Amino acid sequence: MRECIQKVATGPEYSKDLSLDEARAAMGVILSGQADPVQTAILLIALRMKRETDEENRGVLRAIIEAADIATAPVDEVVDVADPYDGYTRGLPASPFLPAVLAALELPAVSHGLDAVGPKFGITHRKVLKAAGVPVDLSPAEAAARLGDGGPGWAYVDQRAWCPALHDLVPLRATMVKRTVLTTVEVLAGPVRGRKATHLLTGYVHKAYPPVYASLAREAGFDSALIVRGVEGGIIPSLQQPAKVWYYHDRGEEQALDIDPADLGIRRDTRAVPLPSDLPPAPQGDSIAATIDSDAAAAVAADNGLAALAGEDGPARDELVYGAALVLHHLGRAASLREAADMARRVIDSGAARERFEAGRNT
Repeated sequence: MRECIQKVATGPEYSKDLSLDEARAAMGVILSGQADPVQTAILLIALRMKRETDEENRGVLRAIIEAADIATAPVDEVVDVADPYDGYTRGLPASPFLPAVLAALELPAVSHGLDAVGPKFGITHRKVLKAAGVPVDLSPAEAAARLGDGGPGWAYVDQRAWCPALHDLVPLRATMVKRTVLTTVEVLAGPVRGRKATHLLTGYVHKAYPPVYASLAREAGFDSALIVRGVEGGIIPSLQQPAKVWYYHDRGEEQALDIDPADLGIRRDTRAVPLPSDLPPAPQGDSIAATIDSDAAAAVAADNGLAALAGEDGPARDELVYGAALVLHHLGRAASLREAADMARRVIDSGAARERFEAGRNT
């Protein structure tokens, strides 16, 4: 730790980059619990301030994967739905319900996250699914088993279960305020894998990030990746304007694709599901973090998601159609995005997706 800090924290002119092995070793010490919290914070902030390199990102990710409990599901392929762990603060996410839609389309899917983490402390998959009555404390093995025959075909696994040592850093990350390399890489650990292939679905905001995430996805062993310029860095693009997605297959080079929601039959005058105006304010009163009560917002998001699965027209249903269509098209299950969107609408309007969700809630 001392050697790594000496390299990365010596100012704008003299700071040096860590090798992949150095970053991996430093993160390994942190996850072992042997690192001093002050040194951990200095290292992570110094990496951020000088800007992490590809090797540093990959080294940190490799250490996390080595410390993680990763399970293989009894299915050939798994779609990994990797939304930002710090959640949403500008709209109500429908994405926690996407794995159930994918399961209804015969695509076993898993999502993962945690309850709350800085800097946003937003509406997370765990909060929404817990509000909807879904088990959110499964082990990776239990989550993986749900993807097999007789199960609902989808599941959620929490960071507390798949990597307790990483989850133990949540309080320190709140103290540090700013996002670090952990925010970038934690979504790519892949706690549940397929027997033959695992496909990543994740999002980004800033234009520099697609090659970063593609490199990390290959490092983590994802056979294919779909990296979406989504609202708040999530997996669903804006419902009202064109967007760009990046993808690769067979761990090859990433390519770009421009998409327009109108091509999928989606026409809205809002980017996402808007926040209700009567939400209570955040209890902590922290102007840096979310200004809304994320638990109250998650309860509303749960109601909206359930209504969307029941076929209720609105932006939440459109988000589910959009997300599912991107995955279907990416995996070659549909010849066009419009065909994929129509397939998603059918499993929603027929009640098949709602049945999958209920099976996951009641199992």
